[in-house]
Amino acid sequence: MSGIEEADSRRKGAEYRGSPAPFAFFLVLFLVFLVLAVLFFPYPAIEPQKYILPVFFAIFAFVSLVFLPATVAINKEWEEAIVLRFGKFQRLVGPGFFFKWPFAESFLKQDRRIITLDVSRQEVMTKDNISVSVDAVVFMKVVNTKDSLVNIQNVWNSVMKYAQTTMRDVVGDVELDELLARRDEIAEKIAKIVDMGTKDWGVDITSVNLQTVELPEDMKRVIARQAEAEREKRAVIIKSEGELTAATNLEKAVQKMSNRAMYLRTLSSLEDISYDQSNTIVFAIPMDMVKGEVLGLTAFAGANKAKKMLQPKKEKAKQ
Repeated sequence: MSGIEEADSRRKGAEYRGSPAPFAFFLVLFLVFLVLAVLFFPYPAIEPQKYILPVFFAIFAFVSLVFLPATVAINKEWEEAIVLRFGKFQRLVGPGFFFKWPFAESFLKQDRRIITLDVSRQEVMTKDNISVSVDAVVFMKVVNTKDSLVNIQNVWNSVMKYAQTTMRDVVGDVELDELLARRDEIAEKIAKIVDMGTKDWGVDITSVNLQTVELPEDMKRVIARQAEAEREKRAVIIKSEGELTAATNLEKAVQKMSNRAMYLRTLSSLEDISYDQSNTIVFAIPMDMVKGEVLGLTAFAGANKAKKMLQPKKEKAKQ
């Protein structure tokens, strides 16, 4: 089984380069006419008419030698070519040297490397009626040399034009926010459409990348204001959530603290902010915080007043 596969590979390699018959044919012609010219070359004593046949053979040998280089052509490592015999496709040849018949056969080369195509910037109207400028880059590779040369006139220019129109259609079917948020998905969609549309051209679309999406100046200002409003909205929400959490924690702390503890906490806060003697502090204290102290002081003051009023009456009674 391995012997059959090896024979098939050798046969395929031979067909890939072509038969060396043209080179061998003109080489044999050159040698044959050269030998005939030498054999029929007369001695100097013979009359001049005898020189006609050797000269004729020498001319044919020279012509055969001139045609000999035309039977060999060379492809670079990244090139493939198709050979046309009288304008009809004959075979495919790969890198290295190959043989062909002069005048009867011609060849067309194709680059098999990955090619980068720049899709020029296009003014596109999005689905929400906003004009944007979009450009892209297409990475492609020829996978079928025959189809790329026979089925299409200029495969590179054709792929670029097809990608250009596809980009306009796809971008025109999406809104601006979707275009800005899902650029990779849109580029992948463009690549799939272009790949399907050019599969008969012998090319493979590796990828499509959207390079620049340029907006009008007024739209840039609108988007900047929208982004600023979004940031302010998030800041207000975060601040309100923080205040809510702080209020919840304070409520829990108040429930656990007594009136005297709250009063001491207030006095401690006043002590912290009273280091600078030039500051004037005005504050209000809820009555429920010092309700016990106020009631106690009021009762104490009333008791002192009643005591002072009773003392003169006792002294008069003694007298």
